[in-house]
Amino acid sequence: MGISCRKFLLDRNDQLFLLANTKFVRMLEEPARHRLPSFSGQRVRAAEAFVELLGREPIRVIRITFDILGFDDEGCFDPSRYCEQQRARAEVAIEPVISSPDRKAKVVPAAGKFIARGSQWIPTIELAQTIHEAALGRIKCPRA
Repeated sequence: MGISCRKFLLDRNDQLFLLANTKFVRMLEEPARHRLPSFSGQRVRAAEAFVELLGREPIRVIRITFDILGFDDEGCFDPSRYCEQQRARAEVAIEPVISSPDRKAKVVPAAGKFIARGSQWIPTIELAQTIHEAALGRIKCPRA
């Protein structure tokens, strides 16, 4: 039993591209050396699926998250923006657990919530199903 993480990028026509985890790490570490010119100047929808494996075969999707990734005009991924978005999403997720209710507060810090919301997208039911099937290996996708 194991878990696999599978990343997908979607172009403007909803075509899925498989993004190898090693390539994504390289894009985070050295964006100028690991460009994706086909996504130049775009905010690109991405999906990250965590899949349970049995004997190296996918048996079920555990969770899928939907992100938006930024690329500059040369196809370089923006890792600082991505990290800022991931921090904001984590803060939003844990905020109800770690904060004490302060009924007297007149100003609610919302910057993190806006950053977190702007870093996600919601797929249609059909597109979510396609991503689910691709995560299980039932649909083959070209590599990004």
